[in-house]
Amino acid sequence: MPEPRRHERIADELRRAIADGRYPVGATLPSEAELAAAHGASRGTVRQAVSALLAEGLIGSRQGARRVVLSTTPSQSFTELRSFAQWARAGGRSAGGLVLSSSWDVAHTDEAGLLQVRRGAPVLRVLRLRTLDGEPVLLERTVYPEWIGPAVEALPDDCESVTQRLYDDTGLVFAHGEHHIDAVAAGTADAEHLRLRRGSPLLRVRRTTTTADGRPVETSDDRYRPGSVVFTVRNSTQTNPLARTRTAT
Repeated sequence: MPEPRRHERIADELRRAIADGRYPVGATLPSEAELAAAHGASRGTVRQAVSALLAEGLIGSRQGARRVVLSTTPSQSFTELRSFAQWARAGGRSAGGLVLSSSWDVAHTDEAGLLQVRRGAPVLRVLRLRTLDGEPVLLERTVYPEWIGPAVEALPDDCESVTQRLYDDTGLVFAHGEHHIDAVAAGTADAEHLRLRRGSPLLRVRRTTTTADGRPVETSDDRYRPGSVVFTVRNSTQTNPLARTRTAT
C-alpha cells in the first residue's frame, strides 16, 4: 500500500487526537500556523488536512475563528457516495466485515422493482455484520441481482470492503446511490448480532446502488447500532440533497 501523503497523515493524527479526547467536543484546534510548526509542514498542507475533517463533520468553521470540534464520530455526507470501509478509513477507524449467511432466492415484488429485474428472478441474499475497531455497529441485509451475485458470492466471508474487491476483481464502480432513512426497533437477529436489547432503537438506511449507466448493483436494508454513525446534510436554497417524504400507510 502506498505511503499516505503528508496532509493525510496530519488528518489521521488530528482524528486520533479528537477520538481519544485530547480535543473534546467544544474545544478549538490549534491555528494553522501552530499545526504547521508542530508537524513541520506548510500551511497549505495543514489546510488540506483540516478540510478533510471539515468534510467529515468532525470540526466546524467560522469566519476569522479557530476550528471548533463538533463531534468525535466522523459523519457521512449525503452529497457523496462512500462505502462503509472508505468512511471508516477516512475517520482513522478499522473496518471489518463478516458474512453471517448467504443464499440464492427469488426477488420479491419490491426488490424486483428496485433491482430492475422480473419478479421471481434469481437474487443473492447476504446478511453481513460490519464492525468498527472490532465492535459490531451495522447489520446489512443486501440483495444482489443475478448478473453480479456470483462475483459477490466468491468473495471471502471476512472481506473488509465489497465495493473495493468488486472494483479490483471485475472493474465494477458503484456510482450512484439512493438512501431512505428512518428509525426501527431492533428485531431478534438485530439484537443478537449488534449486542443490544430487542426493541432498542436503530437507525435504518435502505439504499439502492447503481453503476454510472444506472444499472442496479444492490439493494440493502442497513441497521446501525445507536451512537455509531452520524449522517450530515449540507444544503442551501439552491441545493438540497435531502428530501422529506411521508411514511407509507
